[in-house]
Amino acid sequence: MDSEQTASKRDFHDVSHGVSRGDFRWDGVAHMPYKQDGSAPFKDISRQVLFKEPDMGCELRYFEMDAGGYSTLEQHQHAHAVMILRGRGECLLGNEVVTVKPFDLVTIPAWTWHQFRAAQHEPLGFLCMVNQERDRPRLPNEQELAALKSVPAVARFLAE
Repeated sequence: MDSEQTASKRDFHDVSHGVSRGDFRWDGVAHMPYKQDGSAPFKDISRQVLFKEPDMGCELRYFEMDAGGYSTLEQHQHAHAVMILRGRGECLLGNEVVTVKPFDLVTIPAWTWHQFRAAQHEPLGFLCMVNQERDRPRLPNEQELAALKSVPAVARFLAE
């Protein structure tokens, strides 16, 4: 076996450590706070980095929020994709609010305001695929928040 085949075989075994325990926790994967610096508003959400591969330039993360929890209202240059795995809730995507449920796929384009909120009666968990190298999210300023809230469905979503 040449060195390329050996490396390929080794890499396969190295990334197969994350066995799910059936409770949306993976063995060998740290369960961490959503945002470590606490600089953005969010409620009752955690994250796990399931896959981080420099050669592919991507990261697969699992986020979970308790019933009534929510992610930060933000936008950024990088696009990403979210697949709902558990629970129900709503997602703000630009000026639209959509209901989300298991196996829904939400594509978030660059510079699109977005936020996820869990239903009041059950947790919401989702996979999120992002570039490993990405820009930092930005929060809305007063004028941007006012513009978002001028859309009745968005104002209702943000008031919850």
